[in-house]
Amino acid sequence: MAGTYNDKIETVAENRYEMVLVASKHARHLNAKRLAKLARLQEGTAEVDIEARKMTAVALKEVMDGKVNFQRTDRE
Repeated sequence: MAGTYNDKIETVAENRYEMVLVASKHARHLNAKRLAKLARLQEGTAEVDIEARKMTAVALKEVMDGKVNFQRTDRE
């Protein structure tokens, strides 16, 4: 997976460390949504679809595909 994404890193972020920060923040967001769905499922109120893949892999793919927007705040 790392070999295929290395070529696209410069188009999405300045470097891989920035990419990791953005993807990790997005993974936390996805995981919070997943836990909320899990809580609804345990309550038995509704049937929900829960993502089976790891949230870090999902987040990295979504960032690399351009589905996640972010802004750099430290620029002049």
